Amino acid sequence: MKCFVTGATGHIGNVLVRKLYEDGHKMTSLVLPKDDISMIEPYTEIIRGNILDTEFLEDVVKNYDWVFHLAGIVEIGTGRKRKIYTVNVEGTRNILSACQKNHIKRLIYTSSVHAVEELPKGQAMKEVDVFDPLLVKGHYAKSKAIATNIILNQEDDGLETIVVCPSGVIGPYDFQLSNTGQVFIDYMLGRLTAYVGGSYNFVDVRDVAAGIIIAAKIGKDKNSYLLSGDNITVKELLDTIAEFSGKKKIKTRLAYWFILAMSYFAELYYKIMKQKPLFTHYSVKVLHSNHLFDNSKAKKELGFTTRPLKQSIQDTLLFAQEHYLEKRGTKWKKKIME
Repeated sequence: MKCFVTGATGHIGNVLVRKLYEDGHKMTSLVLPKDDISMIEPYTEIIRGNILDTEFLEDVVKNYDWVFHLAGIVEIGTGRKRKIYTVNVEGTRNILSACQKNHIKRLIYTSSVHAVEELPKGQAMKEVDVFDPLLVKGHYAKSKAIATNIILNQEDDGLETIVVCPSGVIGPYDFQLSNTGQVFIDYMLGRLTAYVGGSYNFVDVRDVAAGIIIAAKIGKDKNSYLLSGDNITVKELLDTIAEFSGKKKIKTRLAYWFILAMSYFAELYYKIMKQKPLFTHYSVKVLHSNHLFDNSKAKKELGFTTRPLKQSIQDTLLFAQEHYLEKRGTKWKKKIME
C-alpha cells in the first residue's frame, strides 16, 4: 500500500514508519521544516511542511491508499492553549479536507483515551460513538475529542475513517523524549527523591504501531478502538526501574494535597529549567483519575495484543541509557548531545 504519515518523527510516528517499511509498504512522511529525520530517513520519502497549510496539503496528499494522521501537540501543562487547539483541531480538519478532495480511500487518526469520557472509578471505559469535549478535562483532551468527532462525523462516502485511542505510551525509540521518557532520565540522574501516589495505564509503542496498521487493514469505517495496556502505580513503575537499573528504590511519598498545591509552582520551575514537566496540576489529577479501559473490541476485531509491561519498562530504560545517558564511574550522567 502507498501510505502517507503525519507526525512521523514522534514517538508513535517513527515506530509506525519503521513497522510499515518492514511490512513492505511504500511511504511518504510529512515532517516539520526543522525536524530531525535521522530516525526515519532510511524507511520513507520525506516531505517537509505543515498541516496548517491547507493548499500545501491538498497538493501533496494525493494518490495514497492510507493516510495516517498522528501529528499533534501533547500537553500536560497549562500553556500553549491556543496552539493546542490550532494544531490538534484545525490541523486535523485540514488533513481530512485534503483526503476528501483527493479521494483518499482510508484515513486512520490517532486520538487518545483522554478524549473518552471518564467514568467513576471501578467502571471500565469502552469505545464510544460520540466524543464530547465538555465531558473531558484539560485542553489536550478537549482538543482530541473535538478532532475525533470531526473525523468520525465526516460525510464523504468515498472516504473511510478509523480512530485509534492509545493510552499512555511507553517503550523504546523515544527520540523526542516524551514526558514519560523524562521520568526514566530523572530517575537515573537522581533527580527524583520522592514519588506521588496514583497510577496510570501504559501501552508499548510497538504494540500501538502494530494496532494502527491492523486498524488500517481491517478496522471498520467510522469506528474507534482503544489501544490500551496495563495499569501500574507510580511506585510500582519506579520500583521496576530500580530493579532493572540497580539503583535504590525511592521510599518517600508526597501527600496528594501537597503535590497538588505545589503543582503550579512546579510547572514554573520546569519552564525556568527548560525541562519537560513531570508533575503538573493536570498530570497529578490524571494519576488519581480512573484509567480502567476495556480494549476487548480492539482485541476481537483487530486481534490487538500487548506485551508484558515489565518488558516495555526494561526496553525504555535501555533506550534511555543508550541515547540520553552515559555512565561515569558508578553514576549516570546526562549525555552531551552533539
